[in-house]
Amino acid sequence: MTYINDPREPQEEIVEQTPARIRVVRVVNALVHAVCWVFALVLIVHILLVFGEANPGNGFAQLIDGWSRGVSLGLRNLFTPDGVKLRTLLNDGLAALLWLIIGGVVTDLVTRIGLPGPKRVWYRRTLS
Repeated sequence: MTYINDPREPQEEIVEQTPARIRVVRVVNALVHAVCWVFALVLIVHILLVFGEANPGNGFAQLIDGWSRGVSLGLRNLFTPDGVKLRTLLNDGLAALLWLIIGGVVTDLVTRIGLPGPKRVWYRRTLS
């Protein structure tokens, strides 16, 4: 009688083989995703500081304001309502949303270009 886990019988194991190309695409996508999210978070923190009426002379507020100017995609004066809070919400909110869209599009393009073939390679090997 043969048992399912008989040590005398050769056993098979399914192994996922990850080529270097897939690892590179995953790392690049993770970096792009992280950078775009950091830019969006900087813009969101700037919106929160403006809504909270943070002291513009504070070092942290100045740092976030400077970073948000750098990552605002030129949208700082796209909408010009009278209130500074609404202006910041519209302009920086749109820029944050665009950063998230840009991140999604770039990671999709990197995946499509970097992985034109099958995304996973499976094979069976006999264990002895």
